[in-house]
Amino acid sequence: MKIVAITTCPTGIAHTYMAAEQLEKAARTLGHQIKVETQGAMGIENRLTSQDIQAAEVVLFAAAIEIEEQERFDGKKMVKIGIQEAIKDPVAVLQRITH
Repeated sequence: MKIVAITTCPTGIAHTYMAAEQLEKAARTLGHQIKVETQGAMGIENRLTSQDIQAAEVVLFAAAIEIEEQERFDGKKMVKIGIQEAIKDPVAVLQRITH
């Protein structure tokens, strides 16, 4: 399954990147394709393209604060979770959203 995700936390430092890494690792383990955009202290990094978004079957927001430019995902299946859930059990998160 093709997944796009955005991770963000209030300070935009550690948890943002930890969640991105955990989701990428879990997706590889489960055989899914994922591209993760981080929205942190450095702004938007690894920005999702319109092609990335269009090709995605699901959009995952792992966030503790509001996602920037969320309107890019209108019309897509969106799932919102807390950032801690993505860090602690990314496999369960991905299994839940892909079934």
